[in-house]
Amino acid sequence: MWEDLGEYILTITDKRPLKIAEIGVGKVDLVYQYLKKQDQVDIIKTDIRPADESVIKDDITNPNLDLYKDVDIIYSIRPPNELQPYLVKLKDLTNAKLIIRPLFNEDLNTGPRKMKLKNYKKASFYIL
Repeated sequence: MWEDLGEYILTITDKRPLKIAEIGVGKVDLVYQYLKKQDQVDIIKTDIRPADESVIKDDITNPNLDLYKDVDIIYSIRPPNELQPYLVKLKDLTNAKLIIRPLFNEDLNTGPRKMKLKNYKKASFYIL
């Protein structure tokens, strides 16, 4: 499923080089590992509590916008419901595409912005 999500992320734009940000990576970074192996993909991962030195510390409620300069795609896997509106705000500030993979059966909290449910192979997620 995680590789399918990574594969889909690469299909939503033909732009290369491609800059991607994973927000709230936590300890599981399987999509990140898939994407960083791809040619012409620059990817960063951020979290408020970095699990290791490869994760950049950033608070999505008050993001360091310099980190996301020229980002084409932002994605987050299982972000807490209360942080989802901040992901939409960051998407708007950067003009990037946004993908959220919520917990199973969790409703999104994106306010008036309606995200589209997408099923790609074994992966299900929302895109805006």
